[in-house]
Amino acid sequence: MDVFPAFFPLRGAVIVIVGDGEGAEAKARLFEGSPAEVRRCSAEDGGKTETYQGARLVFIADGEDGAMKSAAALARSAGALVNVTDRPAMCDFTTPAVIDRGSVVAAVGTGGGSPTLAARLRNDIEQKVPEGAGRAAALLASFQGQVKVRFPDLGERRSFLRQALDGPAVKAALDGDMALARRLFEAELADPAASRMGKVQIIRAEGPSDLLTLRAARALSAADIVVADPGADPGVVAMVRRDAERCDPEASPPDRIARWTGTGQTVIRLVCGDPETEVKMLGAAGIAVEILPHPIILPG
Repeated sequence: MDVFPAFFPLRGAVIVIVGDGEGAEAKARLFEGSPAEVRRCSAEDGGKTETYQGARLVFIADGEDGAMKSAAALARSAGALVNVTDRPAMCDFTTPAVIDRGSVVAAVGTGGGSPTLAARLRNDIEQKVPEGAGRAAALLASFQGQVKVRFPDLGERRSFLRQALDGPAVKAALDGDMALARRLFEAELADPAASRMGKVQIIRAEGPSDLLTLRAARALSAADIVVADPGADPGVVAMVRRDAERCDPEASPPDRIARWTGTGQTVIRLVCGDPETEVKMLGAAGIAVEILPHPIILPG
């Protein structure tokens, strides 16, 4: 990792943007709708010490190299971190391509080396982040204290929250009905067993990983247990969340999988080839099975 990504709280923060051109306008657009105090000033005012009073972040977007370097020094002397447009060597930080969903923010950076590549990757990721993700995050944040009290064990708490992400409360938040979302989440919290339906999700894992459907990728990031065939593509396996339990197929007969799903856990079965035999064995054991769609690759 060549650079470390970090998120700065904006409530109460002062952001100073120096310049009047398109570069300055682009930086200002980053903070539209944010709770930060955004101060705009001209390149001339960028040479004044008082411009940076109380600033947390400073963007210097216009001016000659000498003037920009001088302005950056004044900003740093005031305790601010500085970004100088198109001058990575002058920057304390670089500006990533941002996906803004309110409480949920994702960013792609290249250390200032290729903003065009960062923008393209941002567009690819943006399609996978629902518009209502910020509302879902706000819902979960509002119940954070209650969830910790209800589930003092970290493993149980994580399991409940993973189930909740696929539950009706989060769906209501994604759809914009926050009052309903709160009522549904309170019900899930009061009786978590009612909403903990264990299941097996089967994913074809021959790869490559970039051909997985969005549903399959999300399932891999939420699984409690993963049982992968030896020939599963490493790129697909790498998409499994880090703290999911890994098990070999030989050590995971249907009766053991039934015990896992009986406690509300979600098991991902990564198979190579036709999953029909696996589906029949699991079905015979009374296990709920979902086959996630496999992309069809057309010739040519």
